[in-house]
Amino acid sequence: MSRMAKQELLASIRDRCRESSRKDKSKILDEFIAVTGHHRKHCIRLLARSSEGSGGTGVVRGRRFYDDAVREAVILIWEASDRICGKRLKLAMPRLVESMEGSLLPLRQARYWSTSNNPFPRGQ
Repeated sequence: MSRMAKQELLASIRDRCRESSRKDKSKILDEFIAVTGHHRKHCIRLLARSSEGSGGTGVVRGRRFYDDAVREAVILIWEASDRICGKRLKLAMPRLVESMEGSLLPLRQARYWSTSNNPFPRGQ
């Protein structure tokens, strides 16, 4: 079976699955497995994808939360703290920023990062 034929079959089966009940979906899935020869889990993943053909999980890549100055300041603090793990660094960040704040300018931006601009508030 050619790739284009599989894509056409997948599009038609995807439409059938959206409109069918749970029992019917199982039968449709069994038919799709018999025709294509794929493993069951692979067929489930193919049917769950959006019809645009994007193989991704919906994660936006390349988007940055912070500018380069904040990133460099965080790396500086991380290296000064002997490269501790992220969980511990997150907890120690306010104290480390306070202790190092007078020595370097980018740490002021890191202080802002560690208090108000953090997308991961404490407890998460």
